[in-house]
Amino acid sequence: MYKYIFRRILEAIPTLLILIAITFFLMRLAPGSPFTSERAYPPEIIANIEAKYHLNEPMWKQFLIYLNSLLHGDLGPSFKYKDFTVNQLVGQSFGASLKLGSISFLIVLALGITVGIIAALYQNTWIDYSVISLLVVGSVIPTIVAAPVLIYIFAVKLGWLPSGGWNGGALRNMILPIIIYVYGSMTFLARITRGNMIEVLTNNYIRTARAKGLSTRYIIVHHALRAVSVPVVQVLTLSFVGFITGSIIVEQIFGIPGLGQLYVQGATNRDYGLVLSITILSGVLIVLANIVNDILMAVVDPRIKF
Repeated sequence: MYKYIFRRILEAIPTLLILIAITFFLMRLAPGSPFTSERAYPPEIIANIEAKYHLNEPMWKQFLIYLNSLLHGDLGPSFKYKDFTVNQLVGQSFGASLKLGSISFLIVLALGITVGIIAALYQNTWIDYSVISLLVVGSVIPTIVAAPVLIYIFAVKLGWLPSGGWNGGALRNMILPIIIYVYGSMTFLARITRGNMIEVLTNNYIRTARAKGLSTRYIIVHHALRAVSVPVVQVLTLSFVGFITGSIIVEQIFGIPGLGQLYVQGATNRDYGLVLSITILSGVLIVLANIVNDILMAVVDPRIKF
């Protein structure tokens, strides 16, 4: 297994280099510069600023300079937030996204699988129909609509929760964003769990287990759930990256200082280092998620070999 992980990491290096190169050159080929939005400076000052950040060098040389800094763990300077390095900005924002995303992911994991199993066990009953209705509603209502509605109800009308802000990750400030995260993502996981559970429960080995007098709970936990976990694991491992890298819409609406909001600000301000660093971080997390996914698949399904 360790050889497999090492080989996958080596294979990921050229993928990440291509990702960095594409993002780097696309950012610099776009019209304008990070300093065009500032007040009109004399050409001499603009030239000095560009020389400080090596923007006057040929593009290929800028790329090599950036790779050298990256190898030393330096994500470079921020062109917009001059009092902070990109390392500091990403570190602060990643903490907020990680906290909010991890809590939401655990809730989605518990509720999505549980709701899916209940719907499958009571197939074609009012319980199943009620669950399906809730899942359909959750999948068709966009976040940009659901979030303002929750803010209006619980913050404006009832006054129970704050309408936005982070407040150091206080629980009251996370409740509404977590609801948006959970409801939208849980619907997809519950539908996958329900569909696969219904299919598994019709298999012959499940009928044999029931004929032996085994309880429904034992059959679900020790037989059916293991078979259902294969597609569920595939969905969860890649979804986890989306949770911890933040949602642009959710973070913008609720004013959460996460990676999603930071990415929008970096792209708007043409902050090259900021956009590149978040892109690289997302790429690394996706590569790691794929490796973890392959390992978990081999664990839950004995037929899969490294």
